[in-house]
Amino acid sequence: MKYRDEKLKHIIDWSESNGDIRAVLLTSSLVNPLTSVDDLSDIDIEFVFDDNAKYITDNGWIFHFGNPISTIEEDETSFDGKHAIKMVLYDDYVKVDFKLYSKSKFLEEVQQNVLPKDWDVGYKVLIDKDGITQNLKKPTYQVSIIKKPAAQKFKQILTDFWWDTTYVAKCLARDELFYAKFASESTIRVNYLIPLIEWYIASQHNWDITTNKFGRLFKKYLTPEMWQKVEKTFSGSKIDDNWNALFAMTDLVAEIGIELSEKLGYEYPAKLETDIKKYLSNLKQTYIPK
Repeated sequence: MKYRDEKLKHIIDWSESNGDIRAVLLTSSLVNPLTSVDDLSDIDIEFVFDDNAKYITDNGWIFHFGNPISTIEEDETSFDGKHAIKMVLYDDYVKVDFKLYSKSKFLEEVQQNVLPKDWDVGYKVLIDKDGITQNLKKPTYQVSIIKKPAAQKFKQILTDFWWDTTYVAKCLARDELFYAKFASESTIRVNYLIPLIEWYIASQHNWDITTNKFGRLFKKYLTPEMWQKVEKTFSGSKIDDNWNALFAMTDLVAEIGIELSEKLGYEYPAKLETDIKKYLSNLKQTYIPK
């Protein structure tokens, strides 16, 4: 944290003396009261220039704040012409994400009727030489709050989950570990399991909570018993371990899905669960990889 604080001060001092810079904002986790911060948290800085062009094409300025180990760049075409980004990891292991605005594009964002999501998660104006941030709306911090699902969304998630477990099972039966991992981790876990656990946690907190991105805070809000059930959905490289993880996932989704359906007053697809579980068990017993 010492190195991060020193780097942030250096960024502010450099910006104060740089006539090209008109405003500087600190955003994201360091200014979001709903997010936990630790020594690994990044610095997210937004520079507003009279003209950002030379700062996009020339990276010499990033060396003012230390020696970069790695830099990832995305130009304005990646963000509808609004801004560019340079993500820099320095050799003191502080990571800084720089967002580069031109003054005209920044003002267009300020004048929107709804505060853009990147600011609604939280921002702090560090420098404003021209008063261009005075009309910025206050952040609500609501963009990261978990929303209650509509009945159709809830039904679709569960239907898709049970359907896609069959792909994992077929891959395991064929000894196709790589595709099984893709289906279980990239598709099922991300698209179905994470939202269900988010809704489960939010339903216990009056739908006024965030678990951060992709379940980062799940362990914090789940009971030890429930967290153990989540842990069992992860597996290693053995086919049998992946079968166990698949069935642990189906048990977890059934438990969460039934409880949520009762709380929300939505129908739970009990017959679909029974039929798919029977299909999965049959595949596991019938096909043994050679």
